[in-house]
Amino acid sequence: MNHQAAHQTPHIYNLYPRLAGPMNTWPAHAARAAAMGFDWLYLNPWHYPGFSGSCYAVKDYWRVDPRLLPEGHPDCHDEDAIRGDGGLGALQEALAQVRAQGLRPIMDLVINHTSRDSPLLGQHPDWYMRDAEGEIESPSAIDPADARNVTVWGDLAEIDNARSADRDGLWRHWIGIVERGVQMGFEGFRCDAAYKVPAELWRELIAAAGRQRDGVLFFGEILGARLDEIEAMRESGIQFTFNSSMWWDFSSSWCLEQQRAQQQGVRSVSFPESHDTLRRWSESGGRLAVQKQRYAFAAAFASGLMMPVGYEYGFTRRIDVVTTQACDWESPNADLAGFIGRVNWFRRVHPELASEATEALSALNGATLLLEKRAHDTSGFVAINKDWDGGQVIELPEPARGRRVIRVCHDNAPGHEVSGQHLALAPAEVAYLVAGG
Repeated sequence: MNHQAAHQTPHIYNLYPRLAGPMNTWPAHAARAAAMGFDWLYLNPWHYPGFSGSCYAVKDYWRVDPRLLPEGHPDCHDEDAIRGDGGLGALQEALAQVRAQGLRPIMDLVINHTSRDSPLLGQHPDWYMRDAEGEIESPSAIDPADARNVTVWGDLAEIDNARSADRDGLWRHWIGIVERGVQMGFEGFRCDAAYKVPAELWRELIAAAGRQRDGVLFFGEILGARLDEIEAMRESGIQFTFNSSMWWDFSSSWCLEQQRAQQQGVRSVSFPESHDTLRRWSESGGRLAVQKQRYAFAAAFASGLMMPVGYEYGFTRRIDVVTTQACDWESPNADLAGFIGRVNWFRRVHPELASEATEALSALNGATLLLEKRAHDTSGFVAINKDWDGGQVIELPEPARGRRVIRVCHDNAPGHEVSGQHLALAPAEVAYLVAGG
């Protein structure tokens, strides 16, 4: 495995633990991901949850959710007390097997809140945010499209990482969790709601991880953050953030504007869907071409690429952080493993596709879109047919002509097609235009 390449252009497979099942099944999922060309395995929270059951409402950071432990483990059915090691030994063994498949594990790091029934509230009351009446605050989010819509997560208690009277003790607690995570085998951290955590704390955590292992990466989740909060993240040392290209309709300007601003800071990760969104297969009405379109586009938009488990099969059920479990595993509607592997391979061979530099070379309001990608002295192009139902012909400007056409969405496309003045695209097709053979 080339760790330098994995550092620059990570290909992340998001294995949602509760959907995958007990951790002794994870190595098989990792092998499937590796065969598709992924080099990182991101695991959503595996910790013991609070009363709501949400995996993001962590009650105990030093104990594994019993539902994820192999049958027969001393703690797999124990909801009240730890009889063994809380499952950490089994987790470490599972991570070792994942790494043996060539994948680098990523841990979901949730340090901006805990479950409201976490023992930490009683042990360290000064670690938490409080309202004017002195009551524990719950985190909330405002809908950017309508400020009147406010979501409050009542099962969570918000941590005061910035102004806690015991800030040193609180930060030592988080440093200990990161250090233990690296020691168990995690080589990356997905930073939940990273913009709600002080940049200085992220720098401390990144330094602590680096003392344990070289090359540990931090991936910041900043979706829904304000511009000033995103700007503050530039000082955090976090190497990657997740961009919003999944929601782009290919016709408005905001996505390209965000990406231009992104180029001034950390690199970003694109994804065709996530554990927080509706399944693309369901949204499109089961259109295979659209499933391919959104993956091929995400792969050619940013340095990093992430795909959730089930995308390769056209799963339709949205993941629920409270209720989803192994019995929700679906029968495949498609088999996109070969297509995904092909896309991931082209990303590695043509680094201009896996770059942040993205500019539109055609009008945004047309039926097609041509994007130019640049990396160092190399350029490439991404041609997109927005029309799900009909073929379209795109007129290519001079720089895009004479290029090798990679019809990545076609299983049996000709291998030596060269672009001319016009390029015909099938419904929802994405094609790459690159230099050389």
